[in-house]
Order: sequence, then structure tokens, then C-alpha cells
Amino acid sequence: MDTKELAPHVLRALFDLQSEGALVNLQVLTDLLRVRRGDIRKVITSLHREGYVDALHMRLTLRGYALGAAFARSELRALRRVSGAASTAAA
Repeated sequence: MDTKELAPHVLRALFDLQSEGALVNLQVLTDLLRVRRGDIRKVITSLHREGYVDALHMRLTLRGYALGAAFARSELRALRRVSGAASTAAA
């Protein structure tokens, strides 16, 4: 999975969970987003380097919180593409 496609979903999920006061770890994000653990780890590492996430505490920084809030109010692209066969069967 592409990091650029997954990052907004991770930021939004962290924003929602942090707003609720929930404790977050990789497994929580993996279960919530239904994405491989390695992909989540890669995105968290990238967001940590860019200053959006404190990876040691699995919390958003102020910059990350602002970005997560913006993503929470917008519609994000789907993480998974619907195949042609599945979309025809649904119609």
C-alpha cells in the first residue's frame, strides 16, 4: 500500500482515537483500518519524521492534530479499489 494514500487515514484515525482519549498502538490501527501492520508501521515512521506523530507515545503532535482534524471533516479516498467484477455484481 502506498504511504501517501494511507497517511490521511492514519491521521484521521489517530485524531478520532486521541479525541476520545483512547490508548493507541499498532494493533489498534491495524484492526481499525484493516491494513497490514507493516504498512501502518511504515506510515507512522514517516509521519514521525515529518513531525506529525510522536511515534514513541503514538500521539499526534499539534501539527498532526490540526491535519487530522482537517481530514476528519473531509471525505477521503477509499483505501481499497473496487474491482470491475465486484462493482458489476453490486449493480
